[in-house]
Amino acid sequence: MTKVDFYTGSSDKLRTACQLCHKAMQHGLKTVVSLPDEASLDAMDKLLWQYPDIAFIPHARSRDAEADKVPVVLSCSDETFPHYDMLISLHDECMPFFSRFERVAEIVGMEDSQLGRERFKFYRDRGYELRHFDLNRTHP
Repeated sequence: MTKVDFYTGSSDKLRTACQLCHKAMQHGLKTVVSLPDEASLDAMDKLLWQYPDIAFIPHARSRDAEADKVPVVLSCSDETFPHYDMLISLHDECMPFFSRFERVAEIVGMEDSQLGRERFKFYRDRGYELRHFDLNRTHP
């Protein structure tokens, strides 16, 4: 069954998605980033070329021919993906295809916490294993 991680309190959801893509890639997970529109897809594409400063995250758009050869795939309208290890969702609602993935990362911004709580309740009510990571929490 799909495992769902919530990352709350993100001040920059695209940058948080980049961090999660980088971490997933380091662990050998292939990742799909699902974005709400073309403008956010373009912004994420551009950011992945710059993040992190000392590394490179190979990525493609889901409709690109090389999508099945890279660890990170960006999508805003397709529901056909070359792999199903991890889904990073930047949507305000649960994606209907989320259960195809082994892991789902839901990123919740500071301004959309109520929508995040609704998604959390959706998954919890259906029995999915949930974990929560508060990005605002300071570590000693």
